Amino acid sequence: MPLVDDDDDFAEILAKTIATEVTFASEVSLARSDVHDHERSIDTRVSVMRPPAGAKYLLLEMTDATRRVRISRENALLIQHGAGRQMIRQLAHEIKNPLGGLRGAAQLLARQLPSAELQEYTQVIISEADRLVTLVDTLLGPGGPPHKQPVNVHEVLEYVLRLLEPAPAGKLHLVRDYDPGLPMISLDRAQIIQALINLIQNALTALEGHGTLVLRTRAIMNFTIGNTRHPVIATIEIEDDGPGIPAELQDSIFYPLVTSRTEGTGLGLPVAQELLSRHGGLIEFESRPGRTVFSIRIPLANEDSVDGHN
Repeated sequence: MPLVDDDDDFAEILAKTIATEVTFASEVSLARSDVHDHERSIDTRVSVMRPPAGAKYLLLEMTDATRRVRISRENALLIQHGAGRQMIRQLAHEIKNPLGGLRGAAQLLARQLPSAELQEYTQVIISEADRLVTLVDTLLGPGGPPHKQPVNVHEVLEYVLRLLEPAPAGKLHLVRDYDPGLPMISLDRAQIIQALINLIQNALTALEGHGTLVLRTRAIMNFTIGNTRHPVIATIEIEDDGPGIPAELQDSIFYPLVTSRTEGTGLGLPVAQELLSRHGGLIEFESRPGRTVFSIRIPLANEDSVDGHN
């Protein structure tokens, strides 16, 4: 079975077809392997042939449909993003007013506290309220171009890891699979940090302190985002070996308020998608039990890239 890299599901299809002599025609997903570093979608037709000699043979017709399926899924993600954007702005508007009251109450409380040590806690409340107001203003804004500066994505990933403080070594295995040749990219640092926080925090929550978290960066040639084909893009992948996204949620996880966790808000993914869209990028995902990968796609156009390497 080297043709399909010993894929168990596909082997079962071949065995069933030769046993029943019923033609099989469907789209088949082939898992990652040592030969192929990504899952593939294959239009497959398997039928039985009986030459005059009487022996039984299988006729296998295969067409790689990976690109067609990816574009179809990408269009569905863009539709979700468009539908969810207005809801996000409405929610952001509702959040902004209480934040102002929270900040004011913290300022008044700080004046009543007797020690500088206690006032440090109110300062945390004030600074976090200010950060959230800035984020809300971004979500309520007209969606103009982000404030870009040259960013080393590996440094940003390390910064986010320090913020989130993953579980100690021995409980959580952290793998850094960075491409050292990836150039610096012109990005809005604050927006990319927020998007990465949302995605990595989701992965850590899924792992519950045990398992493997992989952070991977790559440059990919000739990649299409929406209707635009880019000569080269940067990809940041966040991979975990947790239980995966429930099948019933996979078609809607980028809509606001969709979550499988009772304590979740359902805003992390749509907000991350909104922030990436402002860079002309997109977040894609694939998920099954034992492997979930969120892939951030960022165009690496000449005007957006900076000479030098990480």
